[in-house]
Amino acid sequence: MSVRERDGHPLLTQYLTSAQDVFALRREAQAAGEALGMERQDQVRLATALSELGRDRLGCAGLVVTFTMEPGDPAVLSVAFEWTDGPAPSPESLRLAARLVPHVAHRPGPPHRLLVRQPVPAGGPAAEARYERVREALRPTADTTLADDLRAQTRDLIATLEETRAQGEELRRLNEELEETNRGVMALYAELSQELEETNSGVVALHSELEDKSRQLREAGEAKTRFWTNVSHELRTPANAVVGLSQLLLAPDSPVLHTEQHEQVRLIAASGHTLLALVSDLLDVAKAEAGQLEPHLGPVDLRSVIGQLRGTFNGVGLADGVRLLTPEPATLPVIVTDEELLTRILRNLLSNAVKFTEKGEIRLDVDTMTDGPQHWLTFTVTDTGIGIHEQDVTRVFEEFYQVPGPRHRGRQGTGIGLPYARALAELLGGGLTLTSAPGAGTRVEVQLPGRPAAALVRPPDDTPAPERSPEPAPPAPGPDAVPSVPTPRRPTGDR
Repeated sequence: MSVRERDGHPLLTQYLTSAQDVFALRREAQAAGEALGMERQDQVRLATALSELGRDRLGCAGLVVTFTMEPGDPAVLSVAFEWTDGPAPSPESLRLAARLVPHVAHRPGPPHRLLVRQPVPAGGPAAEARYERVREALRPTADTTLADDLRAQTRDLIATLEETRAQGEELRRLNEELEETNRGVMALYAELSQELEETNSGVVALHSELEDKSRQLREAGEAKTRFWTNVSHELRTPANAVVGLSQLLLAPDSPVLHTEQHEQVRLIAASGHTLLALVSDLLDVAKAEAGQLEPHLGPVDLRSVIGQLRGTFNGVGLADGVRLLTPEPATLPVIVTDEELLTRILRNLLSNAVKFTEKGEIRLDVDTMTDGPQHWLTFTVTDTGIGIHEQDVTRVFEEFYQVPGPRHRGRQGTGIGLPYARALAELLGGGLTLTSAPGAGTRVEVQLPGRPAAALVRPPDDTPAPERSPEPAPPAPGPDAVPSVPTPRRPTGDR
């Protein structure tokens, strides 16, 4: 017969008619639990639950108890109480049994059935060997007296009490460890709280120091702006005087000067114009930093602006073999911006390119881009000049900084051209970026918002565009190239 076939038959069946039978039931439950490898405490729990239920059922007609092994994973030892007639199990006995074993169920009859199920621990011997061990453990033994059963129950109680005492000791030890851990946690919390408080104090002190430094920087910036403004105002009057007096000396109705005197006065006039342009740029930078330089937006015809710049730089300043390339007039749009500030930006960038380009070309390109409702224009100035090292690309936007090195010597400048151009671009709502490499030239992009101006109607391409009075070119090397007042502001862009 296979194990599964034997599992279908009870391991043990016995009648309960007296208290002696209840004690025997207790012994058999403990023996079965031990054979199945249950822990000592689980054996006592099972035996106590069965004896309590058996004692509660004593006196019921036809009361019989059956031990059965149910196959499965895990296997289950089930003990069924069946009787034909008698009262229902008391709620107290059912509650007690439910606290001791995992499963207790009652089915009213007749026949009445009360089922207790206890899972078997996993592992151990194979199913067939385990089945034989349980059958052997439940084999009838010699009758024992009531005193023997009481002594056995007392031993179980003592063992349970010992185990409970050991668990109590373990619980006390764990509580002591937990208290020690809590003390350590509280000490750590206090230490961290103190460190956090010290850190917060340091942060507050640092914040106060940063505020103080910010105030000092703000005051320094305001002082610098006031200095530039005052110096610009103080220098403008003598510079105008120098320019005016030199022009009086060069006027046709003035006393005739011989050639050397004429050249010297012409140089004085050119230097005066340069100084006046520098002073004006310094004043504009100071106004921009102080927020006092406001753009005046209006329709701007780029054909006129770029045409004037092309005439200015083609007339003077380009080295031999250097070409200045600008867009075709027909491709240039009408935008809304500040014409004077835009002209200053492009003049500074082109002057910078002219100063550092000895051969090749200088190109000015204009591209348009639409980003939703916003129209953008990109002015790109590229040259084939000497270029800038990577470590100096960001520093060229520092005021009064000039790139060191023999390649840049002999090229005069003040170091405010690029910072000035970027400040004006940002004032118009755009930005300026620069990329360069030694020997590969420089590329500067200016991106500005430029919505089309509907108020300005451009004349047809075959009709000359209306032009403003062209600005005179910077002084040429020739002895007779003397600029008249007013002259265009000399570009100050430099590296």
